[in-house]
Amino acid sequence: MAGWSRSSRRLDKLDERGLGARPSSLSRVNLYEFEGKRPTVHPDAFVAPTATLIGDVTVERGASVWYGAVLRGDICSIVVREGANVQDNSVVHGAPDAVVEIGAGATVAHSCIVHGAVIGERALLGNASTMLDGTSLGAGSLVAAGSLVTPGTEIPAGVLAAGSPAQVRKPIEEGSMAQFWVEGNPPYYQELAQRHRDGLSEI
Repeated sequence: MAGWSRSSRRLDKLDERGLGARPSSLSRVNLYEFEGKRPTVHPDAFVAPTATLIGDVTVERGASVWYGAVLRGDICSIVVREGANVQDNSVVHGAPDAVVEIGAGATVAHSCIVHGAVIGERALLGNASTMLDGTSLGAGSLVAAGSLVTPGTEIPAGVLAAGSPAQVRKPIEEGSMAQFWVEGNPPYYQELAQRHRDGLSEI
């Protein structure tokens, strides 16, 4: 199969290829090079052993990519910024030459689809939500679970959006549950990622 190569190797060997993962008891991370482009993972990031990174994917310091997530940077570029998290079974991809960015401290929750989108700093995309091509989610905003952000939609900073198609409902208010999730989720997942790095082992 020309064009790609598999690099599913022990985490403690990844530094040899510049992939930068810290030594761990975990046995395998699914990393694939595609047409000369390979994932880059910061030493202080966590990538779960059943996650899959393909091609032009960058995972910055303190970020985490969780079980079953697929980040496919074959025809696009994907950047998971510092402290961001892409949770279990989410899919990140984009159109040719697109740059898909998950902002610093942002959250892509369980079973989301992010296709050709940009998610701002500390924004939160709720469970099973979809963002399609050319969409953006402003800093500190929250898209409620099960929402669909249709192509070209720009959600501003600091708001709660919901629905299919997703629409802005209201600003995120001080003391609200939306504020609780937006502000509390990034440090929680950074700490939880460290626990998984240190405490997970195969049986």
